[in-house]
Amino acid sequence: MPGEKKNMISMAVAASVSLGAIIGAGIFVLSGTALALAGSNALIAFLLVGAVALAVGLQSGELGALMPTAKGSSYSYAYAAFGSEIGFITGLMLALCNIAAISVISLGFGSYLASMVGIQSSYAIPFAIVLIIALTIVNIFGISKAAKTDFALVMLKICVLVLFTVAAIWLAIGHNGLSGSISHLGMKVDGLGGIFAASVVIFFAYSGFQTINSFTDRVKGGPNAAAKAIVYSVVISIVLYVVVALAMIMLLPPGAYKVSGDPLSFALKHVGAPRWVFFVVDIGALVATTSASLAMMLRSSRQIYQMGVDHMLPALTRNYDKSKDVAVNGLIISAVFAILLLFAGNIYTIVSISNVGLFISYLMVSFSVVHFRRAGAKPSFKSPFHPYLSIITIITLLAFFAGLPTEALILGITLMLSMLIVYYFMRELRGKPPVKVRLFG
Repeated sequence: MPGEKKNMISMAVAASVSLGAIIGAGIFVLSGTALALAGSNALIAFLLVGAVALAVGLQSGELGALMPTAKGSSYSYAYAAFGSEIGFITGLMLALCNIAAISVISLGFGSYLASMVGIQSSYAIPFAIVLIIALTIVNIFGISKAAKTDFALVMLKICVLVLFTVAAIWLAIGHNGLSGSISHLGMKVDGLGGIFAASVVIFFAYSGFQTINSFTDRVKGGPNAAAKAIVYSVVISIVLYVVVALAMIMLLPPGAYKVSGDPLSFALKHVGAPRWVFFVVDIGALVATTSASLAMMLRSSRQIYQMGVDHMLPALTRNYDKSKDVAVNGLIISAVFAILLLFAGNIYTIVSISNVGLFISYLMVSFSVVHFRRAGAKPSFKSPFHPYLSIITIITLLAFFAGLPTEALILGITLMLSMLIVYYFMRELRGKPPVKVRLFG
């Protein structure tokens, strides 16, 4: 179809969309929180969670190759593998995760903008609302335009991160001396407990790679190229996260960081960085958070649309502009609920809400790979070390899930029970017979 060819994007652009979502959510917004929780052990947390994200990314690439036209990422895989019940719960939890991600990243944008213009942080929420509305309009122009815009933004913010790293190390040595800066690396918080706490937060920072799974069929080179884009984006983000976090630790003792939406700006301001460095990094942070919000809105809208197509959500979610490849109503729904979530609390609270859905979606990716391999599926791209990679990923995810804050666990369990009630109520309302399966011989 001519319209479809027009909306095709290259592997590099696809990787940039994923990288944009990953970096914007992580280093610019959550790095300070990770350092506050784990001290210099946050470096270990970034590597550990990066390895898990890479494992999930490889498995997501396999599922994307198996179902390239599915727009719901892990929801679509769970629905195809295990049916409507698990699909419904996974889909709604993933939708919650995506929408909360939009809120977190846009709140980071608002925090940096408020800091940059020198006004109270209470203005972060109004700025975030303006960003969400503006990006809704950008996305309505279509995936191709949005993705190509994101590519330019990602290239710019990588340059800014390089500048920040060089400037931070230079300022650290000038402010603390070389030995003083290096000594910060030994400042840890609560050993394994700190690493675990930071890892739970950092999981959110790597979530952006699933964005590619929502438009695998639009990547030139097919599912294999899309899978490679996922791997490249995760690997690049791991390197950037560790390098920038290392520079932040050298600049300030880890204990000086706090839960905030603008950690890089906070660090530079704390040591009296030259105004031009502060300004450039703030501009880069605004670009980064804009880029990540753009990617998350793209992913959220397409996942909601896919649930509508599968009749898991009302008919209004099936509104789709084929000429521009945009799920219009899904986009509007995502924006409205993201704005509402801005008032749920600080960044750590909203991340905790998002992580509940994120862990469920990651688990479903691994379980789905096991299911389809057992069913004899032969996708063009296969994740390595099967079934060991899936088993290790599942065990690791369950361990981290158990480590979520108590409030987040209670919220997650309550939501899943509520979704089960809604599912069975709607099933009974439509007169669908129960499914009876013999589990034992």
